[in-house]
Amino acid sequence: MYPRLSRGCRMQATPTGTALGSVVYCTAARRTSTPPPIVINRRKLNPFGCDDHHVPDTPPLIAPLPRKLIAWVATAIAAATAGVVVWLWLADPSQARLDALRTGLSIGLGGGGLFALYLAWRRQHSTEIALVQKQQDQELQRETALATQHDAEARRVTDLYTKAVEQLGSDKAPVRLGGLYALERLAQDHVEQRQTIVNVLCAYLRMPYTVPGDPPEDEEKLAGHRGLLQEREVRLTAQRILRNHLVPGDDPDTPLPTFWRDIDLDLTNATLISFGLAGCRIRTARFSDATFIGTTRFDDAMIAGTAHLSRATFTGIARFSGAGFGGTTWFNDASFAGAARFNGVGFAGPAWFGGARFAGPAWFDEARVTATVSFAVTRFATIARFDGATFTGIAWFGEVGFAGAALFNGVRFRGDVDFGKAYFAEHAEFDRVALPRARRVDSSTPSPWTDFGGARFEHGVPSELESYVSGA
Repeated sequence: MYPRLSRGCRMQATPTGTALGSVVYCTAARRTSTPPPIVINRRKLNPFGCDDHHVPDTPPLIAPLPRKLIAWVATAIAAATAGVVVWLWLADPSQARLDALRTGLSIGLGGGGLFALYLAWRRQHSTEIALVQKQQDQELQRETALATQHDAEARRVTDLYTKAVEQLGSDKAPVRLGGLYALERLAQDHVEQRQTIVNVLCAYLRMPYTVPGDPPEDEEKLAGHRGLLQEREVRLTAQRILRNHLVPGDDPDTPLPTFWRDIDLDLTNATLISFGLAGCRIRTARFSDATFIGTTRFDDAMIAGTAHLSRATFTGIARFSGAGFGGTTWFNDASFAGAARFNGVGFAGPAWFGGARFAGPAWFDEARVTATVSFAVTRFATIARFDGATFTGIAWFGEVGFAGAALFNGVRFRGDVDFGKAYFAEHAEFDRVALPRARRVDSSTPSPWTDFGGARFEHGVPSELESYVSGA
């Protein structure tokens, strides 16, 4: 129900399907008073939300004086003037009656002048108020037009988004590719929608997928094999879209126009093929239980927040050289089938590699870890090299199994170091290693300390460690 309107008021309805509401205008007023405009449930829309915006109050208009009142005041002034003249004329007949007449007329003219000034002030004030009202009406019209435009843009974006998502569900690979490119363009043009569209791309990549093998000889199965090949191309395209828009360019201070800032990736349990985020900048990343097929490249990538790679499987080479992790990083129980390169990697937060399996060579040369790092119960099947690495916080290597050579040359340990029950099947090198001098005896040993209690060296204890291992 609309409110009951007084005479001279009209209601202007805003476009349907919006949250603008209705605006009531009062174009004529009663002679006694003119109420200010009434605004009902008026809002200014954003493309994907509403933001309440209220119209400023309008100064009340001054009702015009009735003509009868003006005539009455003029008559009263004239009567008062005549009365004063007569009174002065009769009060003292001996005086000059011309002075009396002049005095009376001066009083009359003065009163009339004051009344005229008052009327002029009212007229000017009413003109100013009318001008303010006109400006507010124009502003209201502009805001209404802008809100209508925003509402139309929001509907257009929603339609494009819905259509693109529907295309992703098509059984035809070209249609799915068109949906991916439509979403990419939509995200590029609308900053506020980028994270949502990235979430859609990640959700698509999380869908179950079987990597195609060799073409089958059975003609009946050949069509299904072609479908898997086409789907692989669609998934590779989705991966490239993510990568292309997460690279800021050569100068991070002036990133490329195509760079999408502050993006979170959730690719939990996804199957990723030749996945690459080299040089990318990401806010947070989730790759827990993900399977990386082929070579994986995170070289020089920067993940500002947390990074989850627990139980991730890397079937090929995993490259993390020069990468930076700003928050807590999890590689617990991760599996590396090929070489794992972490040369020059930086961990600003805790890094957990507990239970990880490295089937190929593992390089952590020049790695920098400023917080706690744990390799507890990790298994290295071949060479494990940490030459030149720096561990500022606690370093846990307890019960680690080194089946190949273990190289810790020039490593600097500044916090507690625990190699308790570690197993070195091949030769171990600790040349120029910097370890805390205190040997851990029990929980009362002050930090920083070094513990090699229960560690086993099949090819002899390195001379640098004899003082920590003898008598253990």
